[in-house]
Amino acid sequence: MTGAVIGRTLPNWVSRALPSAISVEGRYTRLDRLNAARHGQELSRVFVRCEPETWRYLAYGPFNDEASFLAWLESACAASDPLFHAVIDRATGQALGVASLMRIDPANGVMEVGHIHFSPSMKRSRIGTEAIYLLMRRAFDDLGYRRLEWKCDALNAPSRRAAERFGFTYEGTFRQAVVVKGRNRDTAWFSVIDGEWPAIKARFEAWLDPANFDSVGAQRSSLGITRSGS
Repeated sequence: MTGAVIGRTLPNWVSRALPSAISVEGRYTRLDRLNAARHGQELSRVFVRCEPETWRYLAYGPFNDEASFLAWLESACAASDPLFHAVIDRATGQALGVASLMRIDPANGVMEVGHIHFSPSMKRSRIGTEAIYLLMRRAFDDLGYRRLEWKCDALNAPSRRAAERFGFTYEGTFRQAVVVKGRNRDTAWFSVIDGEWPAIKARFEAWLDPANFDSVGAQRSSLGITRSGS
């Protein structure tokens, strides 16, 4: 049809590679491929018998004993999508959380960051923020993907705030998207696309710079990626 409006052409586009199971290091954080033998005991200490509400919006957990947690961990380690990572505190070498790259679509250059579960000590920390930065850098800089998604329960206000803090744009809510633990879940969708990444990357790197923190570790300036500028 003459004059029809269509998307811009991508003449040099080729399918992207699948992410491999490599370690990725930052200043404060290292991401290792999740391994039950190597990380199981450390993560058990963090997550077994922790506050049940920390699992409220996840499809699994809480875990009241080590055996059930390790069984879940084994199944998570066996998957290539989601590709689970242990989040390691480089200062102590301890595994303090997990995160994954998932719904990996090499043909279209799209993937999602998800299954994020951090120990209480990581909340609002440089370790947690850098973990997300490293996953984003892996998707855009190392693998050349075009789009990175963040999805969460629409009622999960902390996750929505985190997505916006990290520079993800809210795109809408899929109503009655899934059933989780016998309850309806409306899913909020967020994304970053490749053209936005350089500015977001610069903000991350400025925030993560040691000069941005005072002698007791308090930030001097906020990450400031959100559309509202907070």
